[in-house]
Amino acid sequence: MSTVEVVVTGMGATTPLGGDVASTWDGLIAGRNGIARNDTEWAKKYDLPARLHAPLAVDPSEVLPRVQLRRMDRCEQVGLIAARQAWADAGFETPTDENEPVDPERLAVVLGTGIGGPVTLLDQDDLLEQYGLRKVSPLTVPMLMPNGPAAHVSIELRARAGVHSPASACATGAEALAQAYQMIQNGRADVVVAGGADACIHAITVAGFAQSRTLSLRNDEPERASRPFDVDRDGFILGEGAGVLVLESAEYARARGARVYGKLAGTGITSDAYHITGNHPEGIGQIRAMRQAIEQAGLTATDIGHVNAHATSTVVGDIGEAVAIRKAVGDHVVLTAPKSAFGHLVGGAGAVESIATLLSIYHGVVPATRNLENQDPRVELDVVSGEPRKVELTAAMNDSFGFGGHNVALVFTAA
Repeated sequence: MSTVEVVVTGMGATTPLGGDVASTWDGLIAGRNGIARNDTEWAKKYDLPARLHAPLAVDPSEVLPRVQLRRMDRCEQVGLIAARQAWADAGFETPTDENEPVDPERLAVVLGTGIGGPVTLLDQDDLLEQYGLRKVSPLTVPMLMPNGPAAHVSIELRARAGVHSPASACATGAEALAQAYQMIQNGRADVVVAGGADACIHAITVAGFAQSRTLSLRNDEPERASRPFDVDRDGFILGEGAGVLVLESAEYARARGARVYGKLAGTGITSDAYHITGNHPEGIGQIRAMRQAIEQAGLTATDIGHVNAHATSTVVGDIGEAVAIRKAVGDHVVLTAPKSAFGHLVGGAGAVESIATLLSIYHGVVPATRNLENQDPRVELDVVSGEPRKVELTAAMNDSFGFGGHNVALVFTAA
């Protein structure tokens, strides 16, 4: 059981459902769809079999000044946007020479990305091939490097307790929160700005995922394409976005009179060491991660009333996760799968879905899973569908799993 309470005081997000946390949450509750047909020129040029995507509801060009847009990869842009929102939501002002709201030596950033800046990399390679060296941006490497989002946020907030950028595929955002939790537990920081970001909708990523047969081919029905736990699911839809949370020690938050959304009470991180893209068939890593998180929170499985599932809408993955949840937590929990609404945000998924998990506790309501019309009989769990469900919650879990065998479970509790 942890000795230092870690609380969440700020949240920020930009997703296919909205440009901030409020609009994203409202979209989930209202059952809105953030998935659309991909009619970009490159999708037509390469005749890609998967023609769906989940782009941002609010483009970064509507938020950031032109200079920053030119100097940052899209992944860095969305990470900075979400971090600014979270920082302000926590009640902090932007640091200046005259005013540093948090001691820089006690402030850290943990902001990861699953894929990073492939758009910058490939665009700059095209320029090199066509025009030679003189057209390549001197900012190419800072724009494509996976630690770019974390670095930009740490510079803006003057965070000097550490800047970290985990890269754990689709578990990245959740692992960033777990690492932030550990930093506060270990006394390395009082405040940590943490989360995940990805913006990699590009011909090469879509083509690669399509070749691995993980994307939905329901091209003519974008609003019905992502259907976690449904018998007719056929893959995920690549989305873009970021989620960032401000974590603090409870003592620090109390001292400054901060509003608290809830607690990050326990984390579990394991690895399958089994397959580069597939989960262990018996779900041993997923089960261990969930049990670790529950134990670290000082709870029992029966205390967990809700699980925000990773549930990407793949044929095999959804079943494996459902079986693991039953074994690790039990069949009493209420599930939801938000990727049905905004697609798969890759490195941003775990952080955005952690926000949704915490808001379910905070508001006492679990969003419905879109398109769950015929639940797979092998999913022997209570998955919310149709309408949101009011549920009194004291503890809930968010699951995130990624290529490479990454398993992360986070337990949140009421304040």
